[in-house]
Amino acid sequence: MLQQHGEVQVRAGTEADLPALTDLYNHYIRETCITFDLEPFTPEQRRPWLLSHPQDGPHRLLVAQEATDRMKNPHNGPVGGPSTGAEASGDGHTADSGAGHEAALGARHGAASGTGHGAASGAGHAAASGAGRPDGALLGYATSSAFRPKAAYAPSVEVTVYCAPHGAGRGVGTLLYKALFEALADEDVHRAYAGITQPNEASTRLHTRFGFRHIGTFTEVGRKFGRYWDVAWYQKDLG
Repeated sequence: MLQQHGEVQVRAGTEADLPALTDLYNHYIRETCITFDLEPFTPEQRRPWLLSHPQDGPHRLLVAQEATDRMKNPHNGPVGGPSTGAEASGDGHTADSGAGHEAALGARHGAASGTGHGAASGAGHAAASGAGRPDGALLGYATSSAFRPKAAYAPSVEVTVYCAPHGAGRGVGTLLYKALFEALADEDVHRAYAGITQPNEASTRLHTRFGFRHIGTFTEVGRKFGRYWDVAWYQKDLG
């Protein structure tokens, strides 16, 4: 799948994206409570997570990247194909704020895949002036992953979005979620779930906009940065 939205391209993630995806996720491990992972990963450690998201089926990995000059100008050649450079992305709870920053969340609590809870904000980082946004740079990613390992859970997925700090204020989270749910429309998926570390108003707005409803909150379910965090769970009905 390949979609072009102005200067942002949304496509399936590939192994070439692994170093950048790992860097992005590690940023949120070190700096935020959005994911409940505590230690950064190497790309090799994250490879099983990437390989668990094929380019078809219910478990997807979509990435958003800055369009290259060739992508922006179709006269220079066809648009499409995977990026050959490293890009960045991670896995945790999703949020998308139009107020000058993006939020990323939706993931699995402390799972081996590296998912966590919360929203990733780009506030205070690169502004909309375009600084730090070279052609082809990874702007974020979204995933749908197995909700639980037991077989009867197969029609349910857990979703997440992470946005790079230099992609702030561009609606990247919205573009990724839109593409993800379009991809899932033809799959045997009945429910989508997202966990949001509290507080996170931006993530709540994003999920509400996509039809998620709050179904409950796990109080003080995780400990990071010397304090306990609540995680609110949201459900979207599909199929």
